[in-house]
Amino acid sequence: MSQSSPQRTVRLALMLFVLAGSLAAQLPLAGRLPALKGEFLTGRDAILPDAASGRVALLALGFSYDSRFAVEAWVKQFRADFGQEQQVTFYEVPMIGGMAMMGKWFIDGGMRRGTPKADHEHVVTVYGGTGAWKERVGYKAADDAYLILLDKDGLVRWTHSGKFDATAYRGLSEATKRLLSKSAE
Repeated sequence: MSQSSPQRTVRLALMLFVLAGSLAAQLPLAGRLPALKGEFLTGRDAILPDAASGRVALLALGFSYDSRFAVEAWVKQFRADFGQEQQVTFYEVPMIGGMAMMGKWFIDGGMRRGTPKADHEHVVTVYGGTGAWKERVGYKAADDAYLILLDKDGLVRWTHSGKFDATAYRGLSEATKRLLSKSAE
């Protein structure tokens, strides 16, 4: 039996509303990054993008224990290429939700022991709110890194998700160089 025209209109309007809501939640290029609140491994409170203010910043988010491999691979190459640039910084951002939040003291202690002390201000652990961030970054796979490149004003200039990929990295590198050349002007 076929639906009447008003029923189809209501169903279509509802589908468009749901679709628009999910699209609006994703990070828009050139939009300001919503506040991402966490804690540095040093124990200090961290709010991104504020902590990176005035610098180009790569945020490498991971939503699972195994995503650390992808996050570390991206950050390792980025650091090799831009680590000496005073106008550039990076943050590894473990996003911890669900039952894992109950192990905060254990998780933080393990990360502190496994991370060189000099890098403790480059790791921002976020407990809770992972659902909203999964929407914002277009979450698809637990093992992937979710990358966000910010300009010096905290605006999103490049995004990507996945394991390390040389072709995608060239895009990140080029975007970073463009932002640095704009800063120099």
